Amino acid sequence: MAVRKVYDRITPSINRINRYLERVPEAAYDYFKKQTPKNRGNARNKTKLVNKKTIVADYAYAKRLDEGYSKKAPKGMSQPTLKFVKHLVRLILKRK
Repeated sequence: MAVRKVYDRITPSINRINRYLERVPEAAYDYFKKQTPKNRGNARNKTKLVNKKTIVADYAYAKRLDEGYSKKAPKGMSQPTLKFVKHLVRLILKRK
């Protein structure tokens, strides 16, 4: 018995969605940096995107800023960034 492949309509859609999802970490990083309060610029300068998927805030007072210590970012950076990422992923998944 021979197996014949018929046209697959879902694979192109999945590939397109994956291409958009691959861009999410960089968009999250950009958003995170914008949410980071700027006084002298140290916090923003020491925030990095590692391995194209992990945001690292490499400074001593990162936890304090993320807990809302600064009046410029009373909600910190992580929670607003997570909210942004959820919204972005929903938009991507709604695309056809």
